[in-house]
Amino acid sequence: MSHLDPEIDSLKNTLLEMLELVTSQLVKCKEATFDADADLAKEVISMEKRVNSLELAIDKRCENILALYNPVATDLRFVLAAFKISNDLERIGDNAEGIANFLFDVMEKAEDDMIEKFKLNMMYDVTISMLHDMEEAMENEDTKLARKIFKKDDQLNENNKNASKTAAELIEKYPNKIKLILKLFSIVRKLERVGDLTKNVGEELIFHIEAKVLKHKKDQKKKK
Repeated sequence: MSHLDPEIDSLKNTLLEMLELVTSQLVKCKEATFDADADLAKEVISMEKRVNSLELAIDKRCENILALYNPVATDLRFVLAAFKISNDLERIGDNAEGIANFLFDVMEKAEDDMIEKFKLNMMYDVTISMLHDMEEAMENEDTKLARKIFKKDDQLNENNKNASKTAAELIEKYPNKIKLILKLFSIVRKLERVGDLTKNVGEELIFHIEAKVLKHKKDQKKKK
């Protein structure tokens, strides 16, 4: 075992801790959304400080590894990926905090019809399952599982495309619930963004393990 191995293991464990934390935020957001639970929304908001501190700790650890150990090959790719992954995870935490703030601002239980039309159950379940899959993929360095996340993200994107139309239909049906409907619409937007950020984490994991850069490849294919 080299002197670098314990540093890499410690960095990986901190990333996993941060991933578990933002996953917990999303789980609490789901419960708070369906139960109009102000206490859970507060918990999500308070957890954001821990998420931010973990990002700073990861950045510092990455800088120290680069400065003191001069990593190469897969170790270097992991450190470079860790910089980006911690940023993506912090932004997932930001989106969870944003959802909690929406909930706290409009602490009103949504009609079942609204939840169903926005497909919020599906949106939450898919984003949370993506994060769980990402945790397993990172722990086991499983790029096959990381790639499965991409297909799940497509579900979120498709529902997000229809969210504006859904909001308009619900506002027409419930004209006295406009603020609540707009809150639910905003949650859909943020969950779609969580999916994108989780996909980014998967791309960075693949870069680390396979030395393949996946970002922007779809755009390049479209241009061709």
